[in-house]
Amino acid sequence: MTFFLVVGLYECIKVMKLKSWLWIFVCLAVVALIYYRFSYRYFGLYFFSGIQITDVFGWVLFALAVITLFRFPLELNYDNGKMIFTAIYVALPFGFALGLPNYLPMDPFYLGWEVFMMFVLIWSSDTFAYFAGRFWGKHKMAPTISPKKTWEGFAGGAVCTLIIGGIIEYSLPGLKGNWIVVGLLVAVFAPLGDLMESRLKRIFHVKDSGNIIPGHGGILDRLDSFMLCVPVIYIYFIITNSI
Repeated sequence: MTFFLVVGLYECIKVMKLKSWLWIFVCLAVVALIYYRFSYRYFGLYFFSGIQITDVFGWVLFALAVITLFRFPLELNYDNGKMIFTAIYVALPFGFALGLPNYLPMDPFYLGWEVFMMFVLIWSSDTFAYFAGRFWGKHKMAPTISPKKTWEGFAGGAVCTLIIGGIIEYSLPGLKGNWIVVGLLVAVFAPLGDLMESRLKRIFHVKDSGNIIPGHGGILDRLDSFMLCVPVIYIYFIITNSI
């Protein structure tokens, strides 16, 4: 997760053309602080303490970043806006992801299967949405942001993701939470995460966030769905664990 954070931070700064060394230094400091603060559950056995004010603050910040990207993109023309958006968009998801798997109170360094299975659902959503859209896609989902995305592709990805979520739920009963619900959350928010990244690249007229993966772009291109799904699923697990 830390590797993804570092590379994603570099890519986001490059995409947003943040060139002021002062603001880059401030951004690095803020990212380090956010990442530490939101990943502390992994090291401190705090997952079972329920919802905390820090979590609520993080979710509000991420929601504001999403709203800014889609409704107030002109704010991203300024260095301070670029710095704040980069820090929130990159640091929060990976901080949440690192805190997510801490389910065993006796072992603070246990990385459970929950994160891996979340990746499986996200990959399933992307894959089946691609094929469904390619064969049956007619109605554009967001033509000005991502012309290739269709509602038929969204529906195909959602149905298959729910099916795989059900298979995970009944095949691996030891996992926390209801994985049909997790599948539903992934089906809804994975495509939105992809649209977020597409929106960001269109604002700054960039084709790919990077080239770390030849032919597939950068870390942000590959993990865009993951970065939006993680905060949402984190909320779900915290709430279900608190009930």
